[in-house]
Amino acid sequence: MEEIEAIFYIEALSNEKKLLERAITATVESLKGEKSIEVKEISLGDILEEEEEEFLKYSGVIEARVKGSFRNIAVAALKYSPAVVEVLKPGKMEISAQELMNILGDVAVFMAHLMERFGGLALYPKLDDVPEPQIGYSREEIEAMIIEDRQILYRFVAEIFDKDEESARINMAKALYYEGCNINKLTIQRAPDSDKKLLMAAEVLSDFETLFQLMAKYVPVALSIIEPEIIDVTAGELQNVLTDIAGFVQELITRPLKKQMIEKANTTFKLNP
Repeated sequence: MEEIEAIFYIEALSNEKKLLERAITATVESLKGEKSIEVKEISLGDILEEEEEEFLKYSGVIEARVKGSFRNIAVAALKYSPAVVEVLKPGKMEISAQELMNILGDVAVFMAHLMERFGGLALYPKLDDVPEPQIGYSREEIEAMIIEDRQILYRFVAEIFDKDEESARINMAKALYYEGCNINKLTIQRAPDSDKKLLMAAEVLSDFETLFQLMAKYVPVALSIIEPEIIDVTAGELQNVLTDIAGFVQELITRPLKKQMIEKANTTFKLNP
């Protein structure tokens, strides 16, 4: 499979300039020591100060030009969580279903470890106004979505929590529809080892980007890509996926800081009505 060449724009933030400088130095050294990808070039921007900011007033950006397989670039994007990934080449590439499942497995395992510490990602607004979607499509409809709309047909099993199977079926159908999926099959059953946990087995069609978003959010215990055997993707789709998964990591690891900032703002509001 053709290698990807990309630029990681890694943003570093801190409330102390010295801490930020040390963090940037450590990140640069880590990048230089990478074995799974080639780091072709690293450049550093100036450290900027926002005097009006109470939290994270210092910022800096590392630009790293990297090259490697899609799988290794994806793992690096998870590890360094760049704010933006720019894919320079190839303009498009083909990925086998098996290789794609391997990459998605890496993403799911990485996100699962973070979620054990910081909590889940599959959070939705109230779905009351979302209509219950169609479940089940004819073979002709599925082929049209795969060929004409470049969608991927896949099955996955994920652990979820809900009060009962019927409520979960309705809520998950709406959630998957909200994510951008066409649902062909959906089954919910009680997990054998838990009174609170349910297992969702779904067969859905979606585009390439939605597939990655779902795998990062739901960290499935099983995944199978059914069709097509070869998936063609563009540079734009690749960079969107890489930026998305890096953003999910950032969302989780900055959660404690955001909580601290909200608590500080609420305290200030109470003290200064």
